[in-house]
Amino acid sequence: MAQYFSIFLVMLTLVTGLVWAWDRFLLSRRRRQVLAEAEQATAGGLDEKKRTQLMARPGWVENCRGMFPVIAVVLVLRSFLYEPFQIPSGSMMPTLLVGDFILVEKFAYGIKDPVFSHKLIATGEPKRGDVFVFKDPRDPHIDLIKRVVGLPGDRIVFRDKQLYIQPACQQGQQPCPALQAVASADIGSGEFYLGSMPLDRRTETLGKVKHDILVDRALPDRLGEYFRQQGQPSGQWLVPKGEYFAMGDNRDNSADSRFWGFVPEQNLVGKAVFIWISFKMDRSPNSWLPSWVPTGIRFGHLGPIK
Repeated sequence: MAQYFSIFLVMLTLVTGLVWAWDRFLLSRRRRQVLAEAEQATAGGLDEKKRTQLMARPGWVENCRGMFPVIAVVLVLRSFLYEPFQIPSGSMMPTLLVGDFILVEKFAYGIKDPVFSHKLIATGEPKRGDVFVFKDPRDPHIDLIKRVVGLPGDRIVFRDKQLYIQPACQQGQQPCPALQAVASADIGSGEFYLGSMPLDRRTETLGKVKHDILVDRALPDRLGEYFRQQGQPSGQWLVPKGEYFAMGDNRDNSADSRFWGFVPEQNLVGKAVFIWISFKMDRSPNSWLPSWVPTGIRFGHLGPIK
């Protein structure tokens, strides 16, 4: 849907821009010429009302002229700077909640054209711990949001609710990094639930990013459902060059790279950087209002995304 909207926005900007240019460089000249000829043909000259009528633009041209600069600014902001997204599911709890509206920094991983998403200018690459938006590798029409866990060349292991990472060995680096458990610490439970089961909340450190995750200790790892990379045992992955390994912070309620594989670089949309509004969506089924009507605002949840 986002891709279709981008194409629509580009086409609308192009059409209104062409109308603006047509009026600016051709139609306005013709109107001035018609006005000059009318004044010469009138001995006493034209009154102000008649002059206004002769110089008036057609309504559809006036509308296009008014729309063009607004749409052009929106196109530039949305395509190259920041794009708003809504969080539809709980796969990134507790970092992001259903009802959150966020801003995604589009230029964080490169400036791309808004139609074909070809990178025009390289500006940076995802870092471990980033929360990023990307096109679903299974269906590029769908946008997903997860956290960057594995970078190209990393070995990722996930077993017994514990994440392990062996960073890629850089050229000339000796000795190469060893496989290490990602540091995490329990900070309680009872605030979030999976069905009726309370979830354990942990603080995890990925690179320089410290963030919270949710874990259901009672639910076993779904090893049989994991994406099986050729040459790797179940629950282990070697991230290919130009691709990334993504996981949700709600570890037992997230369909991520563990289940469908890696995120190609060309699928990247941008880095999630800010929650600008957060609506409570906990309306009772017995309410006379629709379920999509917010019940309040989580002011304490607004701010930068970690």
